[in-house]
Amino acid sequence: MKYFKSSAAIVFFIFILLECQNSTKSKIDICNLPPGKGNNSIYVSTRPPLIPNPLIKLPIGSIKPQGWLLSQLELMRDGFIGHLTEISKFLKNNSGWLTGKGRGWEEMPYWLRGYGDIGYILQDQKMIGEAKKWIEAILSSQDKDGYFGPPVNKKNHDLWPNMVVLYILRSFYEATNDERILPFMSRYFRYQYNLPVEHLLPSSWQKFRGGENLESIYWLYNHTGEKFLLDLAERVYRRTHDWESPILTPERDKEWKISQFYHGVNITMGYRYPGIYYQQSGKKKYIEAVENNYRLIMDSYGQQPGGMFGADENIRPGKNDPRQGAETCSMVEFMNSNESLLKITGETRYADRCEEIAFNSLPASMTPDLKALHYLTAPNLISCDRSGEHDFDNSGDMLSFNPWRYRCCQHNVSFGWPYFAEHLWFATLDNGVVAVMYAPSTVELKVSSGKKISIKEETQYPFGDEINFIFNMDEPSEFSLYLRVPGWCDSARLAINGEYIDLRPHAGSYIRIKRRWKDSDSIKLLLPAKIEVKRWEKMKNSVSIRRGALWYSLKIGERWVRFNGTDEWPAFELLPTTPWNYALIIDPDQPIKYLQVKEIRKAAYQPFSFENAPIILKAKARRVGYWTAEGRMVGKLPQSPVKTSMHEEEIELIPMGCARLRISSFPYTTK
Repeated sequence: MKYFKSSAAIVFFIFILLECQNSTKSKIDICNLPPGKGNNSIYVSTRPPLIPNPLIKLPIGSIKPQGWLLSQLELMRDGFIGHLTEISKFLKNNSGWLTGKGRGWEEMPYWLRGYGDIGYILQDQKMIGEAKKWIEAILSSQDKDGYFGPPVNKKNHDLWPNMVVLYILRSFYEATNDERILPFMSRYFRYQYNLPVEHLLPSSWQKFRGGENLESIYWLYNHTGEKFLLDLAERVYRRTHDWESPILTPERDKEWKISQFYHGVNITMGYRYPGIYYQQSGKKKYIEAVENNYRLIMDSYGQQPGGMFGADENIRPGKNDPRQGAETCSMVEFMNSNESLLKITGETRYADRCEEIAFNSLPASMTPDLKALHYLTAPNLISCDRSGEHDFDNSGDMLSFNPWRYRCCQHNVSFGWPYFAEHLWFATLDNGVVAVMYAPSTVELKVSSGKKISIKEETQYPFGDEINFIFNMDEPSEFSLYLRVPGWCDSARLAINGEYIDLRPHAGSYIRIKRRWKDSDSIKLLLPAKIEVKRWEKMKNSVSIRRGALWYSLKIGERWVRFNGTDEWPAFELLPTTPWNYALIIDPDQPIKYLQVKEIRKAAYQPFSFENAPIILKAKARRVGYWTAEGRMVGKLPQSPVKTSMHEEEIELIPMGCARLRISSFPYTTK
């Protein structure tokens, strides 16, 4: 009997040991996409007959930014966005959005779309209270027929400003589960459904931007399943201007001055609309149309670093030099389009595009303290002055940093960083989780078992190569974790609980780890960044320097000159104090031969500044005497390779997002 008991104990011990081994065994592989079939049992995902989205947005508040990303939101709160009611004439108590009388158009919705989300993410009760004041006024404005907002917009059959408001209501619902929101939106879409066809998106911005409306129709359908919404979606898409056909054609080139197809912001929004409709059509040709138009625009006007294209209001035939710049509105709208396409397709290229804009173009559109912005930002920009001595589509001051100007961008920039923060993590159709864009953060969500877990992401990315994930949960839970490998990284490495895995993921893929996770498990993802030289053959054979997710610009000395504003909200010109007309010395056989890292330091509270640049490169260069300014504007790029007899110098390059004065596309010369 004693022997039997001992044997049973041994058998039981072996069983427990095997179970422990199985509980930590990981299935690790590489995939191009997370699952595209199934239905997440916890979070609202696409409802049939819509095509399932591989990535499912988590409710606002699930993702808590930390580190440098948290600082962007705090700086926005403390900067002009958080205080725009004190600055903007469109946010006063006489606004039609509050009174139901007079004017109330896109300005307030633009601002509130980001302002409210910042409040929800930061759990700032003052901001939440201010946002609710406007939301309550919107909810109380609904007519019996379902329309809401200032009556003057209804009279003009203008649905455009309400399209932006619907984003606000979606975030408010995610944050509060307010039971009024879904029926409110349903009544409004009934109003649209009952409109005579000639009054549904009749003209102007609303017709070019109808896809914004379409996206909210699908959002509501996924929550309620009301069949009329799919019929309405078909009508709205057909009434929206054609974004399936090629954007750039000889016929449209002849009419660019009157064609809103060529408006930069319209392009950054409209290019995704066939992708939104793809969810209902199920036909791949709509995704192909998205990519075709992206390539057309970037090949013609986007031969520059930073993820944007030259559209200083409109793209203009022949005006494609990297000095032309892009609106701040275009940046945040392009990010939003890529975030939407990322959810719909799961394809990593949309995360790459969003990160490129966020890290390289967006930061320089504002002062480092986020207390002012300017209208246009260009990869090559040597003077942020208030003169009209620039070759832009609009005349006058487009470049000074002024919290009191630039009506649309002044309000619309508010949603760039909060939406980026909300799209770092997603749920998946197999009840797993994916880290798809990287920044310091913590995510809390429910996974396969229905149990709540949290994952903390500790990183300096994009200023560092290492990302650490630490798991926190009350009891073990089995689910799949997906990690994006950026398109620029071909040597990613992975370690689980300190043990490196023999894995060779290709650039633009996902690493999938299915495992029974336990509290305190950890993952280390290494994304080694290397210096690269990108040659823009279609742009005078110029070159740009990249290291990982960051593009680099010449470090040009800054002189800030106040010219207007108040002591609390001043306006500045930013003028250069050092030369800018350099050609990089490039060895064609070894392009990075004369480039190397000079200094790496920990990211500061605000890393996107001249003083706090976390990574500095050094390069060899010569000045080009005949490359001179035109007025206050950098001259057009000379054809490379250039010839110059000027002496060789060592110059410094800083991340593009740190450089408000910058040369990011260089001519090059040889030794």
